[in-house]
Amino acid sequence: MKTELSFSPLAQVETELLAVTAIDTQTAKGPDVKPEPVLLTSDAAVRAAAAAVLATGEFKAGANETLLLHGPAGLKAKRLLIVGLGKKSKATAHAVRNAAGTAVRYAKPRAIRELAFALPEPPADLALDLAAASRAAAEGAIVGDFDPDTYRSERKDVSVHSFTLAAPGADQAVIRAAFNTGVIVGESQNFARTLVNEPGNKLTPTVFGQRAAKMAAEVGLKSEGYSTEKLHELKMGAFWSVSQGSEEPPALIVLRYEPEGVTEGPVLGLVGKGITFDTGGISIKPADNMEKMKYDMAGGAAMVGAMRAIALLKPRVRVIGIVCSAENMPDGKAQKPGDVQTAMSGKTIEIINTDAEGRLVLADGLTYARSLGATHLIDAATLTGACVVALGMINAGAFSNDDVTIEKFQAGLATSGEKFWRLPLSDEYYDMIRSDIGDIKNTGGRWGGAITAAEFLHAFAEDTPWIHLDIAGLAWIEDKKPYIAKGPSGVAVRSIFEWVRSYE
Repeated sequence: MKTELSFSPLAQVETELLAVTAIDTQTAKGPDVKPEPVLLTSDAAVRAAAAAVLATGEFKAGANETLLLHGPAGLKAKRLLIVGLGKKSKATAHAVRNAAGTAVRYAKPRAIRELAFALPEPPADLALDLAAASRAAAEGAIVGDFDPDTYRSERKDVSVHSFTLAAPGADQAVIRAAFNTGVIVGESQNFARTLVNEPGNKLTPTVFGQRAAKMAAEVGLKSEGYSTEKLHELKMGAFWSVSQGSEEPPALIVLRYEPEGVTEGPVLGLVGKGITFDTGGISIKPADNMEKMKYDMAGGAAMVGAMRAIALLKPRVRVIGIVCSAENMPDGKAQKPGDVQTAMSGKTIEIINTDAEGRLVLADGLTYARSLGATHLIDAATLTGACVVALGMINAGAFSNDDVTIEKFQAGLATSGEKFWRLPLSDEYYDMIRSDIGDIKNTGGRWGGAITAAEFLHAFAEDTPWIHLDIAGLAWIEDKKPYIAKGPSGVAVRSIFEWVRSYE
């Protein structure tokens, strides 16, 4: 998608489709109260073109609600699309992100290949940061243009070829910088989605490593790729135990971002679970929906996507990205329930369930990140169904052993627009995974499963400030939304990037 900026008056923008936003300013409540939609633009021609239809009450300005006008009088645009942001109190930068995505997805099936999206002009009583909205609009448009039908034999090009953010009267330097950031972050999120979308026979651990290395070369990251021999050299018994049942070798992917002149300060370690297909191993999963287990590398993809954004936007902090990638298969060589594995840290792990494999690869990934000098850690994984039971598909889970570190992450959510809910850690939960035969068990039973999984990882992060993101409920979108397609979401790329930027 080609992305551009325009600072011309909206009425002068020549485009197939001009999208403008609207809010519902009605604050009263009651069965007879009607919405009061107001366009977020001062352009007199646009307001005049939409006045008659807005007066009918047909359009209520609900979140992502759309209304199309053909041949709007007084405009050079061929069509005018009004997109709702919802109630005034809900008109945030994230609402703008979704509105831009909605406009793109509205255009795609209608063979509209170019559109302009008007940056909202908020009234005095609406606190909407225009720079944040500009960045969000770029992200939303790019994310909205992605579709998962990669392998359809008669795939048609229904993409939007050109997206213009129209920002008349705005501070051009500020808007341009914010917009460019949004383009990079949106493209990086889509890069992660592209990886997650790949089937297991196309994206093996080896191919995952190759795709990450190719991206790294393109954006200026240092990259290293290792496999079985390196795992044995590092004594990564937990990571290796997951991969030993597959004919596909594992991949230890290392990406390094080292900004020029930065030799002191924190080193951030980004660790992702990269299980390119998860059968559950000997503790095999039910057949229903197993095909979705290609997405079990979404945490690793999020880290690779975040590293891409970091390389291009150049925050002044050192970052190491690590992805531990493997297949979890039920071969005759596969590990069995009851086995005991020795992790890189020296801790011994009793295997209760081979389907609790993500925490095993992350255990060695966290230890390895610390050995490379990481002073702060964040991991992301489609780790537990228990987290989905607890939070549904609305929030992802977040855990941390350090309040300052998690507060930095949570502060960035206002910018990323993603939803994470902090869940607890405590010694009582750790007691549930103590092993009789070894140091620790890889599951603690049914109750509190997301928390005991986090406590397992906590044992390997130890005292290093650390965040764990359990993204199992948000990494795959089950039903399409007005602003994003069904399929991989790329969740956590934006939030991880914001967390990294907070250390500049």
